[in-house]
Amino acid sequence: MKFPFAISNYRLDNSDIFSKYPTQEACIEHLETVRWDDNPTCPYCKSDKVARKNELDKVGRWNCRACKSSFNVLSGAIMQKTKVPLQTRFLAIGLMVNAKKSVSSCQLARDLELNQKTAWYVQTRIRVAMVHKERHLLQGIIEMDETYLGVVT
Repeated sequence: MKFPFAISNYRLDNSDIFSKYPTQEACIEHLETVRWDDNPTCPYCKSDKVARKNELDKVGRWNCRACKSSFNVLSGAIMQKTKVPLQTRFLAIGLMVNAKKSVSSCQLARDLELNQKTAWYVQTRIRVAMVHKERHLLQGIIEMDETYLGVVT
């Protein structure tokens, strides 16, 4: 799965997240665009024979005609089966990506007004998603900030 943001294109700020993704529905629409690009597929059987559910209380639910399962854009993703709102998770990603070193789960809990265990859970899932299974050496022009080269005398 692609990461929910094109992080390399701009600095992700809390005000950007609130303006671009003001509601849960806006977050779902963005994730559907990033994950499926107008071609939704079932995460269980990989079939593209799917149809959107028409239930008012279940935004973003899909039915697979091949395996008869019900799913949404979060099925099979790091954000699956959590009760934390998507906007809060987007904010957590923004805070973690923009931190100079790292963000502790205690700090994340204070910033997002969550309890520490929930913040730790969200943070761990984001960190797992940031690790690529196939790691490659960097190529081309690489920019680094705050790097010191030389010998201490």
